[in-house]
Amino acid sequence: MATPLRHARLPDRALIALGGADWRDFLHNLISQDVESLAPGEIRFAALLNPQGRLLYDLFVIGREDGCWLDVAAENRPALLQRLTLYRLRAKVTLDALDLEIAVLFPGDGPAPGPGWLADPRHPALGWRGYGAETPAQAQGAEAATYEAHRLGLGVPGPADWGVEKTYPIEANFDLLGGIDFRKGCFVGQETTSRMKRRGTVKTRFLPLAFTGQPPEPGSEVLAGDLRAGEVLSVGEGLAMAALRLDRIAGADLTVEGRPVQVVRPAWFEAATETGPAA
Repeated sequence: MATPLRHARLPDRALIALGGADWRDFLHNLISQDVESLAPGEIRFAALLNPQGRLLYDLFVIGREDGCWLDVAAENRPALLQRLTLYRLRAKVTLDALDLEIAVLFPGDGPAPGPGWLADPRHPALGWRGYGAETPAQAQGAEAATYEAHRLGLGVPGPADWGVEKTYPIEANFDLLGGIDFRKGCFVGQETTSRMKRRGTVKTRFLPLAFTGQPPEPGSEVLAGDLRAGEVLSVGEGLAMAALRLDRIAGADLTVEGRPVQVVRPAWFEAATETGPAA
């Protein structure tokens, strides 16, 4: 029996509209994703980093005929607008907060279920993102929390996991989820990001942990015996996202708060780390 299509509004996301003659070069030189080839109606996943290469903000870039929209965490929109304004200098770029409903249809399977719905570029099963798009008649209503549980079940991390200026994007699997274009050239934080890829120095990755009983507290240590192997980041029902030391979890019996936990390696993670993400 097919899984029913669900529709959820995402009040924790918000839009920024970019326009002006220089918007494309301006954004291309800032974020981890290629913008020069972005077409109207196309969506790409990206990050804005600090100069040291740590993750400031995740974002989706949506191509428009006269510019683009940035789909960002609503709580970060004012700070991101301020930062983009500082970077703008003399560039001919307009930056505006845009009040338009952001929603998702999930799980994903096949073509878009209607006009205005764009396939999530991170993973097909995350479905489609819509911006003021009409809800398909066959979609069942769902809460944002149900969508977040679906995302966590796929092993895809979210903003609650990386915080601000704590995480390198490769640790949060942006390279495996299409969030970094290593061929595009310079962007803010590019040197550190490219060096980590070239040298293979990724010691930590975000992966789900399966547990039973009461969820562990975010920030709890993950232990491999007496060795610290990571930290719990966010939690859901039966699953938590954690930052894990790859060299300490292989074959180890892991515990959190004295209880056993198991690492869940999503199929997409195994495939991407085995073959390597697209260069």
